[in-house]
Amino acid sequence: MTKSDSPKPADDDAAVKRRRRLAEVFGDVLPETTSDERGGGSGDGSGDREDWYRENRPPHHGG
Repeated sequence: MTKSDSPKPADDDAAVKRRRRLAEVFGDVLPETTSDERGGGSGDGSGDREDWYRENRPPHHGG
């Protein structure tokens, strides 16, 4: 292993600071898990969401 292969501690610190700054600016926009990973079932509210889309579908989309 050469010197250039190993990450420098300063690079790690810079990456941590960059991630922290991005989180401050943009917030946590993505959940830790997806709805598929959480399981779901009938109580996850997806039926309500689909009902809303069906009720609010524009006439030119058919249906």
